[in-house]
Amino acid sequence: MSAVPRSEKSVGRFRRMLDRLSSSQEDLESEELREDAETAGCTKICDCHDRQVVTVTGTLRTVTLRPRAGVPALEAELFDGSAALDVVWLGRRSIVGIEPGRRLIASGRISMSRGRRVLFNPKYELRPLGRE
Repeated sequence: MSAVPRSEKSVGRFRRMLDRLSSSQEDLESEELREDAETAGCTKICDCHDRQVVTVTGTLRTVTLRPRAGVPALEAELFDGSAALDVVWLGRRSIVGIEPGRRLIASGRISMSRGRRVLFNPKYELRPLGRE
């Protein structure tokens, strides 16, 4: 049994439903990603600081191949609903499964580059494509 009166529960459910209907798709996805990061016990990207060792999770927004000092580098933008993080694999042209829209968990040391958070050569784990 709940200590909250039934009428307050109904208003809360109704309010959440109304909020979901009036929210944009990006807001809903961001909320889902933030909840996923919290459930997985990961650090929010917005809370990451320079030289901090972290584990973060999110969705890859972009994946690009760029040369860095003459060495190929696979760069991806990871978004967790709170902020974005650049993930860079030096010396890699491609990695199976690393593609836009894919969810992953990455661990490593944060570096700050011109105000952007960057994670170089992280340990990573691909998340399932469908709902878990």
